Amino acid sequence: MDFGIKGKWALVCGASKGLGLGCAQALAGEGVNVVMVARGREALEASAAGIRTASPGVQVIAVAADITTTEGRAAALGVAGGPGTAFDIVVTNAGGPPPGDFRSWDREAWIKAVDANMLTPIELIKATVDGMAARGFGRIVNITSSAVKAPIDILGLSNGARSGLTGFVAGVARSGLAAQGVTINNLLPGKFDTDRLKGTLAGAASKSGKSVDEVRAVQIGQVPAKRFGTPEEFGAICAFLCSQQAGYLNGQNILPDGGLYPGTY
Repeated sequence: MDFGIKGKWALVCGASKGLGLGCAQALAGEGVNVVMVARGREALEASAAGIRTASPGVQVIAVAADITTTEGRAAALGVAGGPGTAFDIVVTNAGGPPPGDFRSWDREAWIKAVDANMLTPIELIKATVDGMAARGFGRIVNITSSAVKAPIDILGLSNGARSGLTGFVAGVARSGLAAQGVTINNLLPGKFDTDRLKGTLAGAASKSGKSVDEVRAVQIGQVPAKRFGTPEEFGAICAFLCSQQAGYLNGQNILPDGGLYPGTY
């Protein structure tokens, strides 16, 4: 299937590894020019080089910056033909805050979590959405977490900050932008085999007194698919949400989790 997005420009955050990299790879595979943003220059450059090799017909620009800062956003939005106005696709993504016990988190920890996982995506939406609307096409995909629907006790910082973003998106996605060809959706990953999951497993192991391997085996057993997801299949879902065919899918929370969420709705 031709997704109809060849030649468009995408900004993908947290793109040096994990789910962000999976999204960048999938979009480039559809012929989308990609601006990849991440803090670690070495890993980012290596990932960008890999995409250039796999998808030689697209432009790939690597921006080593912290997207959660004003300076980092300016650096990312200043490429691809203009400050924000040239992006047709934006995939927001920032490393989740650390796991732990809410009793140990001070105000600074909460502000940092909200800044990275709620306010940063909002700033990126604000900077790009009007340009998308003016051109008649735009796709914004926010990578959040399955914890938005099924909170995880040791991820309280993430539960709170990402739920705030979810509420914001529910309103702005229905503000009239869809009539101008712009959709905003959230991707709520379940257990995908990434560094983030490894950190969560380590936190759960520490709390339970079990080994990481034991915790990993238990959690895999809880997933109906009996495995963790891969960044590649996550990226494929993201690419579809960015397609022309997904133009009637708006303001939704998509939950790729191997069937783990037990609810009906």
